Amino acid sequence: MATITISNLDSIGKAAREFMAQMGDDTVFAFYGKMGAGKTTFIKALCKELGVEDEVNSPTFAIINEYRSATTAELIYHFDFYRIKKIEEVYDLGYEDYFYSGALCFIEWPELVEELLPLDAKKVTIAENSDGSRTISM
Repeated sequence: MATITISNLDSIGKAAREFMAQMGDDTVFAFYGKMGAGKTTFIKALCKELGVEDEVNSPTFAIINEYRSATTAELIYHFDFYRIKKIEEVYDLGYEDYFYSGALCFIEWPELVEELLPLDAKKVTIAENSDGSRTISM
């Protein structure tokens, strides 16, 4: 299991680049962590390092945001399933079109849709440490 430590916000870009170096050919990443652990902040940093020039926000109400890398033209989907009440809502989104598209998928609150995640989805845990730093485990 690979771990990356983010000591402060100034080092988040470096941590995102380290994470990217370990992504390989995987495309679906399920981000686990408590509220406030930094899932959205880290995904914003990943998108920036991947060449997204648009404003990256949590799709809490939209459930999904779509971005495109300005450097590679690669599509990136950012999901936030926090407000999902019923699994049928995810079916209505056409989740399979996204999860199996070959595009990068970053998923917050995956525990709410775990049965729908691809078998090869990579589990990423973000934990807040007592000193305020974060540890990312993949």
